[in-house]
This record gives sequence, C-alpha cells and structure tokens, in this order.
Amino acid sequence: MLQDLSHMDRITQLQDAIQQLLMIMSNTVAYLTSRSNFVQVSPEIPITKQRNPDKFDPPDVFEANQKELVTDLIVKAKQIEYLINSLPEPEPEEEQAKRLQELEDEMTVANAEYIRAVNRAKDLHTQISDILRMMLDKTDEDLAQVNLN
Repeated sequence: MLQDLSHMDRITQLQDAIQQLLMIMSNTVAYLTSRSNFVQVSPEIPITKQRNPDKFDPPDVFEANQKELVTDLIVKAKQIEYLINSLPEPEPEEEQAKRLQELEDEMTVANAEYIRAVNRAKDLHTQISDILRMMLDKTDEDLAQVNLN
C-alpha cells in the first residue's frame, strides 16, 4: 500500500509538472506575441503595422528572453520525461483480474459480516424495546394499584 502511495505521488507530481509546462507554454506564446516587433520576412510582403517602441523589447533583450523561455520549456519537459520513466510498469491483465477477484471476494465477506452485524443490532434493539415496554407496563400497573388502594 505504501508503494501505491508513492506511485500516486509521482502521478500527482506528473500532473503538476504538465500543468506547469502548459503554463510556461502559454506565457511563452503571450510574451512572443505581445513583446515582439513586426519584421518583414519576405520582400513580397510589406509590413503594414508598427508597434510603439515601448511596446516591444529591443532585439538583444528579446533574444535573451527567448533563450530563457526555451530553457524553461526544455527543463520542464525533461522533468516530465523523468517522472514518466519513474512510473511503474503496468500490471499484466491476468494479475489485475486476479487482484480484482480477490478484492471482490473480500468485499463479499465484508458485506456478509455487515449484514450479520446489522441484523444483530436489530435483534438487540427489539429485545431492549421489549424489555423497556415490559418495565413501563409493570410500572403503570404498580401505579394503578397504588391509586386503587
């Protein structure tokens, strides 16, 4: 069971790492689209729009930030790869079926025990109710005789 928990921890870590990777990717796209200047890439296609100089980063800053974003993506991707490789191999279907059958057998036994316990509790409740009813009836009779005398 403890080993299962550590596998679940790895799955949780993997989920968190994937979410972080998606966040890095989203931030990267947002940065690249908002802080870049329009550049003519083909002589046949003119630039029709310009950004204010305060709206885009200078080429050297933009290049450094691109490299940092790429490094962040690579590091996170390697972390994800490591987490995936550290996950256990899947259990063969025969073993899974056997384990599920054992669990079902245990559940059947536990359900039978539960039903017996509930029936026992109902029996005890009935006995206690009968005894209390008898005691109350006896007390009522005693009070009635005292009132007659």
